[in-house]
Amino acid sequence: MGWKISTPQAGLQDLATTDTVQNCPLGTIIRGQHETYGEAEFIYLKGVASTTVGSIVHYNGTSFQTALGYAGENVASPLAISMSANVASQYGWYQIAGIAVAAKSCTVSFAAKAKVAIGSSSGLAVAALSGQEIMGAFVSAVASATAGRTTVALLVNRPHNQGRVT
Repeated sequence: MGWKISTPQAGLQDLATTDTVQNCPLGTIIRGQHETYGEAEFIYLKGVASTTVGSIVHYNGTSFQTALGYAGENVASPLAISMSANVASQYGWYQIAGIAVAAKSCTVSFAAKAKVAIGSSSGLAVAALSGQEIMGAFVSAVASATAGRTTVALLVNRPHNQGRVT
C-alpha cells in the first residue's frame, strides 16, 4: 500500500498521480496516510520540467508554480517534495509535512538526524552546507551512499530555505 488520501473530500487526484487537468484549486492542502510513514500533509501545485518522484522543489505561494530546488543563501521560499514526475503543464501533489522520501544522489550518504540541503539546481537532497540548510527538515533514517540508493527519508514540517527576502 502507498499513500492514501485521508481528507474527506470527493474527486481528489491520487497522491502519486500527475495530470494535465487541474483537479482542485492550486494550494489546496490535504492529509494522507501511509502504512509505514504514518500521517502527512500535501499541497497541490503546478509542475516544472525535469521533476522526478522525490524532487525537492521551491514553490511560489501566490501562483503555486514550482521550480526545481536549488542551493543558495538568501533564497527565501517554501519547499515541498514531489509525489510524482509532475513536469511542466501538469498538476500534482507535493509533501509538506510528515516522513517524506526525497531523491538524492547515490554518492551521498546521510546519518540519522542530520541536517539536509539541496544540490545546486538539481532538486536532490545533499549534505547540509553552512547557511544553506533546509529549515523544517532533517534526515529521518540513515541513507548510505551505495550504488542504486537514490532516496533518503526526511522528516519535514513545512520546509523552507534559509534566507531573507531582499
